[in-house]
Amino acid sequence: MTKAVFCIAQNTDQAESIVNELKTAGFSNNDISVLFPDKSTTKDFAYEKHTKAPEGAAIGGTVGLGTGAILGWLAGIGTLAIPGIGPFVAAGPIMGALSGAAVGAATGSLTGALIGVGIPEYEAKRYEGKIRGGGALISVHAESSEARDKAEQIFESAHAEDIASTEEASVH
Repeated sequence: MTKAVFCIAQNTDQAESIVNELKTAGFSNNDISVLFPDKSTTKDFAYEKHTKAPEGAAIGGTVGLGTGAILGWLAGIGTLAIPGIGPFVAAGPIMGALSGAAVGAATGSLTGALIGVGIPEYEAKRYEGKIRGGGALISVHAESSEARDKAEQIFESAHAEDIASTEEASVH
C-alpha cells in the first residue's frame, strides 16, 4: 500500500524550499503534490494552466523572483476553483484528484476535498485553516518506509508544521 506524507509549509518560499529538497533527494515530480491559495493577482507566481514543465523551464514565459521554477517542475501545475472556497494553485497528483467532478462538486469545502484525496478528516480540518491562512499543503507519495522516512526528515529539517502520514488510495 502506498503511503502519503503530508505537511504544511507556512508560506510559498518554504514550500519551494521543501519541494527543492524533495527533488534533490530523488522524489519524482509525479509523487509530490502542493496546494495553496491562488494569489496570482500579486504576481508572486507566474504559471501557465496545465503546463508540463518537467525541468522547471520558465513557466508562461516569466518567473517572478525565481519563484515558480521549482513548483513548475511538478507535474500538472495549474489553478482550480473549489466551489464555495475560491481559487487555488495545485500541482502533482492532487491536481487531478481535486479537479475531479466527484470531489469538486460534492464537497463544497476544502476539508471535504482533502478528505476526498485521502487525508484523514482530523488532519484535513487542521490543514484547511492553515491553507486558508496562506500556508501550503505538501504531500509526497512514498512506496517504501524508507522513502516515507526520508520525506518526514526533509519536512522536519525545513521546520514544516503538522507532519502526518497515512495509507492512501491511488490518485493517479
